Amino acid sequence: MKAINQKSWIGGIVAAMAASLCCIAPLLAIFGGIGGAATYFSWIEPFRPYIIGLTVLIFAVAWYQQFSVVLQDKKDCCVPARRSFWQSKKFLLIVTMLSGLLIAFPSYSSLFYKSAPRSTAIIIPQSNLKSIMLRIKGMGCADCTKHIDGILMRLNGVASSNTSFEKAQTIVRFNPAKTNTDSIKHKIKEIGYEPILVKNN
Repeated sequence: MKAINQKSWIGGIVAAMAASLCCIAPLLAIFGGIGGAATYFSWIEPFRPYIIGLTVLIFAVAWYQQFSVVLQDKKDCCVPARRSFWQSKKFLLIVTMLSGLLIAFPSYSSLFYKSAPRSTAIIIPQSNLKSIMLRIKGMGCADCTKHIDGILMRLNGVASSNTSFEKAQTIVRFNPAKTNTDSIKHKIKEIGYEPILVKNN
């Protein structure tokens, strides 16, 4: 029973992490300096509902095992065997809650990213602005757009950043006297995505 329980919670944690890799990878890129990290895991996003289902199933089995042991002990009228903390309901509850937080990570991941300033008005003559379109590889969900726009709007010289998850692209308008295409691409790479120049005006 110990081996089965251990496999259950380990499998549950791994599945929960896999379900949220699309949003965890950019954070790893920021803290670990791994450029383009999000692109390695973006292929998982379409399978996310199935992975979440697998996680729920794994923990359902683990909880069933926990309660079936207790019921069996009561049925046999024997003194329950002393189990270690790793086999206890308390530990399984902690692991279940941790997995729940991992699965829900995409819904609160924006708290870890700097969002675009509320007032983004920059007074620059329109004729002085340059516009580029970049294809972005590695976006796993719509929250990725907030992450990209937020980081670019903090780059000196950027007047606007409009990222679309559906089109997998961003359009950036900037002052070429203060920044350039390479700096913008580098900033996007720093947070784990892979930018590819599509259009340069």
